[in-house]
Amino acid sequence: MLLALDSSTEACSVALINGDEVTEQFLLTPREHTQRLLPMVDEVLAEAGISLTQLDAIAYGRGPGSFTGLRICLGAVQGLAFGADLPVVPVSSLVALAQTALDKGAVNTEQSVLAALDARMDEVYWAHCHFQQGLAVIAGGEHLSAPEQVSLETINKDTLGVGSGWHYSARISLEKIQSIHNDVLPSAGSVAKLGLNHFSKGEFCQADQAVPVYLRDEVAWQKQS
Repeated sequence: MLLALDSSTEACSVALINGDEVTEQFLLTPREHTQRLLPMVDEVLAEAGISLTQLDAIAYGRGPGSFTGLRICLGAVQGLAFGADLPVVPVSSLVALAQTALDKGAVNTEQSVLAALDARMDEVYWAHCHFQQGLAVIAGGEHLSAPEQVSLETINKDTLGVGSGWHYSARISLEKIQSIHNDVLPSAGSVAKLGLNHFSKGEFCQADQAVPVYLRDEVAWQKQS
């Protein structure tokens, strides 16, 4: 049984996965993550009648994504994990985005996804993903670039563009892109599914070892904010 948190974008979500059953709260709450995240944790656990100490681990969307959102999420996860002596499971926000697209029915397991999130400063975070046994898997790593530099070389023609980064679609080559779903955001329910798989493979760490993944140099971001 695993709890998952994500606030890597303007969405804020919390989910509990117990076997095949997923309970989730998902809200679009720009600039309210600090106020909403922990109360949502309490509500999800209370709805399921579960305490933190009954969990096996806590998963979180580790980025790339909103700098502030990632820090808020990690701070909450570390506090919860320290208090209950639980391991934590980092999950790529881009892979979670691809998984969310599958879970919402925007893509099927025979297709692939070019997941992209708006990175601000005229750039996008992006990654190619496909599916194995119903779970999103990254191919070729995570990238940060201008929209014109998003590479389509390694994907096939049955690929969907998913995520807020596709607001820049006029500047990205669409040669192999079948359709675009730019309203999909990563959800904690998808983080939970991926996190449970990672946890079963021993891919977790202690709370004090958990870090966000920014892809962009934080000092440079602060100077230009």
